[in-house]
Amino acid sequence: MTMPSKQSEAVRRHWVASRRAMVEPDTEGMDDESWGNLTAEPRAVDYVETEAAGLPAMWVTPKRSVADRVLLCMHGGGFIGGSMYTHRKLFGHLAKATGARALIFDYRLAPAHTHPAQVDDATAVYGWLLDQGIRADHVAFTGDSAGGGLTITTQLRARERGLPLPAAAMPFSPWVDMEAVDGSYDTNRDRDPFFHRESVRQIAGMFLGAADPRDPLASPVRADLRGLGPIYIQVGGDETLVGDARQLAEHARAGGVDVRIDVFPAMLHTFQMAAGRAPEADEAIRRMAAWVRPRLGL
Repeated sequence: MTMPSKQSEAVRRHWVASRRAMVEPDTEGMDDESWGNLTAEPRAVDYVETEAAGLPAMWVTPKRSVADRVLLCMHGGGFIGGSMYTHRKLFGHLAKATGARALIFDYRLAPAHTHPAQVDDATAVYGWLLDQGIRADHVAFTGDSAGGGLTITTQLRARERGLPLPAAAMPFSPWVDMEAVDGSYDTNRDRDPFFHRESVRQIAGMFLGAADPRDPLASPVRADLRGLGPIYIQVGGDETLVGDARQLAEHARAGGVDVRIDVFPAMLHTFQMAAGRAPEADEAIRRMAAWVRPRLGL
């Protein structure tokens, strides 16, 4: 039995507090930005706010990075929360380890904006990035949770629109099945303090609006993934969404896609948010950077 590090327990406390805030709305001390408190500040990284395709965005530039290699970063938050601010440090760690720049952007959030607003926003930002002269094979998509799903669905939307596809995708703890049918919701229910099937379906309903949960642009495990570039998936062994990650890996492999999946024992959803503090998160970032560097020609 793998014992989680003391430092990684902060991730568990975050999800316990998030669950409490969900069931007891008057609970003090939880706000959207507190998610970012899990991550240590990476050193020697600059942040510059900008606009990309008319959306708020942020360039994350490590001191020793190659300007024409870019990680396009899609933040998590169930399509109802999260921002470039909650995730800037996390993606700063990954960009620094990779030696590339990162671009994070704020897509429109549900319930005010329902599917497919988010995938359309992400695709517009990708198109904008290509218009800046960055080559598609010098871009890798990365994102966590809902953003992990977007790393796949954005490619499907880009392909529909005739855009060249990126060099690679790195989803972690990807949320890719809006029906929440996988058995891992049952087997890991007692280990995952937040992502119970009924809560995930409730969030999915806010995101989907009138859309079908089986729409491939919402649930990429239903999509034709043939022709996509290599995918590296990371997921925690104790999270209920481990089934989503495994489904995505199997489905992509069946379509001839080069897939790697790493399941980190005893870890919870988006445990990488503890980068700079928890050894498991730092190891995950190290593996991700080592995997993507050759795919970006670094």
